[in-house]
Amino acid sequence: MSTPLSGPRLPPTASGPPGRLVILCHGYGADGNDLISLGPHWQKLMPDAAFVAPNAPQPCAMGGTGYQWFPITRTDPTETERGVTVATPVLEEFIKAELSHYQLTQDRLALVGFSQGTMMALHIGLRGDINPAAIVGFSGTLTGGETLGDTIKSRPPVLLVHGDADNMIPPTAMYSAAQTMGRVGLGVQWHISQGVGHGIGPDGLSLAGHFLSDAFAGRFKGMQSGEAVPDA
Repeated sequence: MSTPLSGPRLPPTASGPPGRLVILCHGYGADGNDLISLGPHWQKLMPDAAFVAPNAPQPCAMGGTGYQWFPITRTDPTETERGVTVATPVLEEFIKAELSHYQLTQDRLALVGFSQGTMMALHIGLRGDINPAAIVGFSGTLTGGETLGDTIKSRPPVLLVHGDADNMIPPTAMYSAAQTMGRVGLGVQWHISQGVGHGIGPDGLSLAGHFLSDAFAGRFKGMQSGEAVPDA
């Protein structure tokens, strides 16, 4: 039996129960505190949203106090795909429990990831049993893109944001992911943050907040794939 996930959370600023839920998936070696800090930047746009940032299930293999969704390998993409697949059930279980706790349906859910967390958000939100209103991926990549057309279950709008100075996961990974998702008919927007490395710049942070707010409002129903979005 898997160990339940836990992590920091932010309640809505509006009175009453949450009307939206944003799950934030952190990167390799970090923890939920790393991404829960995004919530306050988006609360004015989504005052009824609850933000939850679970710690990944495994202690980071590189040491320290952080966590990993799965072990990192830079040499074998199939191992990365296998890692995402193995980690999926425990995160799905957590997401479903959170939706039940707040009495929300999946169309009131958004998934946000950074780096390894982006891999998890894209995998679960497109191939898993979760059908979110939107996915935002910072500085990450799409695993198993060659099989996406055969395994896709959900088609939410997606925003990908990447720094042009990222020397950990190159921006080409974002372009490749956007092209792959576009080929299977997904509505994808993407943005390059100038001068930003493996992190989140203020422009990407602002764009993501507006994207999530618009997605919850159903403004992307006719969204075309492969759209670049301008600077915030």
